[in-house]
Amino acid sequence: MTEPIPEGAHALPVRVYYEDTDFSGFVYHASYLRFMERGRTELLRGLAGDQSDLHREANGLVFVVRRMSLDFLRPARMDDALTVLTATREMRGASLHMAQEVRRGGETLVRAEVVVACVREGRAIRLPDALRRALARP
Repeated sequence: MTEPIPEGAHALPVRVYYEDTDFSGFVYHASYLRFMERGRTELLRGLAGDQSDLHREANGLVFVVRRMSLDFLRPARMDDALTVLTATREMRGASLHMAQEVRRGGETLVRAEVVVACVREGRAIRLPDALRRALARP
């Protein structure tokens, strides 16, 4: 997970709220998963529209996280303004490999490598060509 996220990656601003923290005042580890889910969703929304539309138009297509590897480097606290960066690393037949970072200013707090599978009715299916083309754009 040492390869940097490229320029032009999708950036989603996120504010840390009380509900995102644990009793220590730091962001609870599972909150980062929600922040990154929003980052992936907004990346797809910007390229292909709402996932509900994609689901309907592609006869039940959904995305599921198959694997996720995270490095927690530094903590965030309530009221911090964060940015979730999301970039496509690689596309395979039915999977999308993505890199994500949660940053506070120029400081990286969390890094993640995520593999998302394209699924219909519980079975992996090839990423739709239109989505593949949209994700391949620089």
